[in-house]
Amino acid sequence: MSNQPIRSVVIVGGGTAGWMSAATLSKSFPHLRGHIRLVESEEIGTVGVGEATIPPIIDYIHTHAMDEDELIRRTQATFKLGIEFKDWTRPGHSYIHPFGPTGIAKSGVPFYTYWHRCARAGTAAPLEQYSLQAIAARQGKFMRPINRAHSPLATIVYALHLDAKRFAAYLRAYAEARGTVRTEGKVRGVTLRPEDGFIDSITLESGERIAADLYIDCTGFRGLLIEGALKSGYEDWTHWLPCDRAVAVPCARTGPLSSHTLATARAVGWQWRIPLQHRVGNGYVYSSRFISDDAAESLLLENLEGPPTHEPLRLRFTTGRRRQCWNRNCVAIGLSAGFLEPLESTGIHLIQRGILVLLKLFPDRRFHPADIERYNRQLAFDYERARDFLVTHYRFTRRDEAFWRHCRTTELPDSLRERLELFRGYGRLMRDENELFSTQSWFHVLNGQGVETAGYDPFADALGDGAQGALDEIREVVAGCATTMPAHEAFIQRHCRAPPE
Repeated sequence: MSNQPIRSVVIVGGGTAGWMSAATLSKSFPHLRGHIRLVESEEIGTVGVGEATIPPIIDYIHTHAMDEDELIRRTQATFKLGIEFKDWTRPGHSYIHPFGPTGIAKSGVPFYTYWHRCARAGTAAPLEQYSLQAIAARQGKFMRPINRAHSPLATIVYALHLDAKRFAAYLRAYAEARGTVRTEGKVRGVTLRPEDGFIDSITLESGERIAADLYIDCTGFRGLLIEGALKSGYEDWTHWLPCDRAVAVPCARTGPLSSHTLATARAVGWQWRIPLQHRVGNGYVYSSRFISDDAAESLLLENLEGPPTHEPLRLRFTTGRRRQCWNRNCVAIGLSAGFLEPLESTGIHLIQRGILVLLKLFPDRRFHPADIERYNRQLAFDYERARDFLVTHYRFTRRDEAFWRHCRTTELPDSLRERLELFRGYGRLMRDENELFSTQSWFHVLNGQGVETAGYDPFADALGDGAQGALDEIREVVAGCATTMPAHEAFIQRHCRAPPE
């Protein structure tokens, strides 16, 4: 039987999710150019506060043959080497979750295995001192990787801090240049086919009826198509991640241009700081059970480094995921598919991930059920594993406020409990295929949060007395490389400074 290719796509909703979807589909399927339509309304605001990314965004930029420096200038972006968690383990404590490799394996023994052995013996330096990205972040430095054999400078991994609304505008220009057609308007109704429940068409407030073979729901938390029309269900994770509110506000930048995101724990929840070229993005994520909205907004405004440049934006959310991200002929991308607070900057990545898996399982008009089921399993896995990583930050803390005491008593997801039991034995970490966060990321966070183990992995004994010498050499090389890196702001001034506004 011959294929029945998709002839038209309607994307409902703009923002980062809508325009990333349009950009990718218009590039990947030239035959659909002119037949991809994005419907959005200027009257409906986008959330637009998730301005920090993780390294896969660089793959997205390069896959789409975008000029990275030009994108950075257009979005007032800066570079990001990791995230600093301040006051999470206890007040006054700080650790960095860096990107890129930390240390190197020695004679087949993983770095973390022999570092852990020496750390328990009291002879290893703090973990960050073996990570070039962590040291550079502490020093406010940055450079892209260079071609230098056997050097940490060749393995620098980075992401971006960017203005989400400007990023959406950049993507819109990219998509429209490749045939995507934008329609201004609000959706008034959704019509389903009576024979199978598929979406037949949408109707705008203007009365215009728009039909397509495939619908992409990028309508944010409300999930206008995936939930409003198709009743796909939502899995609530508030019992694991109790924060349900956020307030965000930009402010003037007064300090140096740091090369990392800052997440500072508060008595209830946490505050983010994201440095851009023209301003600083700030937000406070909290639980309405433990602090009022007015008190939360006041706390955020009291902890800005400069005067606010806009009115605070209040957000309500329910952490969790859609039970079916793909239902019939509709795929939810972005907030309509699920929400995880931006603690590890996963928001834009989960948009990117949803699009990538859709490309791998792109349908024809028959919409094979096995493809839909596989997509939903993969997205459930992606969201659940990212959720487990966030839960770990909340669970392991020595803070003594009521909110944090509550976080320590919540029951863990089964998938996280198994991982933690392995780690608490001998510091072992196992990573499932396609899982977002690496064993390095898990080790940095578990070590930073002070999670203790019963012992070290016996495999580390294979190095004998050579473990300490390997650590000393790595530490010296990494420190030397950091001294050669320019200041973050100097790098931007030289390569990709945004023009004055």
